[in-house]
Amino acid sequence: MPAGRTHDRITLWGLPWVAAFTFIFSHSGNLTLLVSGGFLFGGLMFGPDLDIRSRQFKRWGWLRWIWLPYQKGLRHRSLLSHGPVIGTTLRVVYLSTWLVLLSFLGLNLINSLWQTSWRWLDLVEGVKGSFLGYTQAWLALWAGLEVGAMSHSFSDWGSSICRRKPRI
Repeated sequence: MPAGRTHDRITLWGLPWVAAFTFIFSHSGNLTLLVSGGFLFGGLMFGPDLDIRSRQFKRWGWLRWIWLPYQKGLRHRSLLSHGPVIGTTLRVVYLSTWLVLLSFLGLNLINSLWQTSWRWLDLVEGVKGSFLGYTQAWLALWAGLEVGAMSHSFSDWGSSICRRKPRI
C-alpha cells in the first residue's frame, strides 16, 4: 500500500489530467472547476483512508472527531470505504448527516439567542432548490470526489497486486 505522501503526489500530478479531460469533454470552465475541486478534495481530504488515522484524517484538524464513528464502523480497505461508487457515496451521506445535525443545532441556537424566525423547513427548501436547480453541478462535484477517491483505491490495489506477484 503506498504511503500517504505517494497518494498526495498521485492526486497533485493527476489534477492537470483530470482538468484537461473534463474541459475537453464538457467545454465548461465551471464544470471543470467543480470536477477538479472535487478531485483535489477527494484525493487529499475525503478519500478512502478516512477509515483509519491517516493523513486525510489528520487534515480535518479539530473537526477530525466527526470521522471517529466512521472509523469504528468500517474495516480498513473494505468495499464500503474503498469500493468504487459505494465508498464515495457513503462518505457523502455520512458527512451530510453531520452537516444536517450541526445545521439543526446551529439554527436552534441562532433562533434562541437572537430571537429570529428561521425555520428548518426554509433551510430544507433552499437545499432542495439547490439540488434541483444545479443538478449538473452537484453531479460534477460528486464525479470529482469519486475520481479522487478512485485514484487512491487504484493505487492501493495496484501496489497490493505488485507485492503478491512472485519476483523472478
